[in-house]
Amino acid sequence: MKKLLIGIYILVTIGIIVVVSNSGLLTKKDHKAIDAGERIYNQQCFACHGENGKGEGAKEGTAINNQHFLSVFSDKDLFNQVKYGREGTVMPAYGANLSEEDLKHLVAYIRNWQTKSVDQDVPKNISGNPENGQKLYKLYCANCHGFEGVGKKKMGTVLASPQYLRYTSDKQIWASTAYGREDTRMGPSLKGLEGVRQFSESQINDIVTYIRTFQNK
Repeated sequence: MKKLLIGIYILVTIGIIVVVSNSGLLTKKDHKAIDAGERIYNQQCFACHGENGKGEGAKEGTAINNQHFLSVFSDKDLFNQVKYGREGTVMPAYGANLSEEDLKHLVAYIRNWQTKSVDQDVPKNISGNPENGQKLYKLYCANCHGFEGVGKKKMGTVLASPQYLRYTSDKQIWASTAYGREDTRMGPSLKGLEGVRQFSESQINDIVTYIRTFQNK
């Protein structure tokens, strides 16, 4: 009996050590990378995206310090968007000027803004009617994003950029349309949320399918 109790004690102790170790790994941050990324951000990104990444810069950068945005875009997604930029916008391709390490540091700094993970349910299959999507887009989205997705300064991002369409998935476009971006002009659109627009899931599918047609223009 004594040996059994000792065995249980050892197993419990090991379990506690593993849990503590794993929790430390989950919360551990590379502060050197974050500090390096902050220096790069201040040199390269500040003028457009602003001091806190809220899109309050003197130029036309969008808000990237945003929990909805950071919850659906992975580090790889952020890396690609910075590296390849956005054609047709003031967002250059930084891959020509920054090293891979610099880009990773910048991503670490941007990721450091994330304080929570926002749950955004997205359909597994996104396939809709582009004709209906076009009607909805022109009625509800073009005012900020422009007809044909050309965007409007300080209002809506360019959706027709080849890089945006290549490095943004249908699910990410769906989530942004449905749940919006807090502290921006982009409010939620999914029915049941506190947004002016009240789209059904199928209507958002239609809009995403229409936005994807910009890729062929």
